[in-house]
Amino acid sequence: MLSDGTIFHGKAVGKEGSVFGEVCFNTGTTGYQEIFTDPSYFGQIMVATNAHIGNYGTLEEEVESDSIKISGLVVKNFSYEYSRPGSKSLQSFLEENNLLAICDVDTRALVSYIRDNGAMNAVISTEVDKIDELKAQLDATPDMKGLELASKVSTSEPYFFGNPDATYKIAALDLGIKRNILRNLAARDAYIKVFPYNTPLSEMEAWKPNGYFLSNGPGDPEPLENAIKVASELVERNLPTFGICLGHQVLAISQGVKTFKMFNGHRGINHPVKNLETGKGEISSQNHGFAVEKESAETNPNVEITHLHLNDGTVAGIKLKDKNIFSVQYHPEASPGPNDGTYLFDQFIANLG
Repeated sequence: MLSDGTIFHGKAVGKEGSVFGEVCFNTGTTGYQEIFTDPSYFGQIMVATNAHIGNYGTLEEEVESDSIKISGLVVKNFSYEYSRPGSKSLQSFLEENNLLAICDVDTRALVSYIRDNGAMNAVISTEVDKIDELKAQLDATPDMKGLELASKVSTSEPYFFGNPDATYKIAALDLGIKRNILRNLAARDAYIKVFPYNTPLSEMEAWKPNGYFLSNGPGDPEPLENAIKVASELVERNLPTFGICLGHQVLAISQGVKTFKMFNGHRGINHPVKNLETGKGEISSQNHGFAVEKESAETNPNVEITHLHLNDGTVAGIKLKDKNIFSVQYHPEASPGPNDGTYLFDQFIANLG
């Protein structure tokens, strides 16, 4: 049930009960396990536009965090059978993570409705005789706008990733970091120390890193006061910095650039982006419900737009003029086939000197 009272019917997959969250859809044909475990999706009910979900099972190495992060799952055809050698069923994966899912939903109609009416809160429930009670709970569910969620997914204690003898040391501010980002940095001869979302720059700097990373994550960037302060100090001192997704938005806000809640957001694995510096197009993986305001970025004397989303012209990347600092809205670590964005990690490492 959507917050405006619209109801879609289906069948429960395993677990029973009710879950609430902001409904959104992802257009990827593969990568469902990565999507479900991406911390950036925390608090959201995921609608899969691909007609079949679960047909290739799950593998341990294809998770992006320590657990499923979406609130609930809506699919058309749920595959209880799976074909990949060495894999486990998606059903068992959902049960292990206590996730409520619903199948046999007319997802084409649902996605069309969300596309036309915008992202909104929703509930998945097997308690079909409590519609009025569910509607009241749904009305009380907070909107994503203004919601701080990084604290829900960030590490509580610093931890290390990679080879301690690597050439470079990178301090990462964890707003909901994906493992594949850490893998990409470690593969480029970097040792990463991941810090909780509320860590001050002084504590990160005490480790004497060569560069800093502002991670992806869920929710609205505006309430992240510490992360914005850290980004501002990094810019002020011109310390080598790379930001992705939520980190990109935090960097922009630190320079006085505005962000906004998108009508639907971008969630998929084939979004076209143009690199304005090279003139080349890139096929990208994206997952965000907030974005940097284009006019605000264009009129800011310290900011240069480096990438644009070709579907709607929204800002997909920025760099700070005369600074060793840049960020992108999309996910270069997520390579659903094309590896078009991985050069950004090479660029960051090159900036470390």
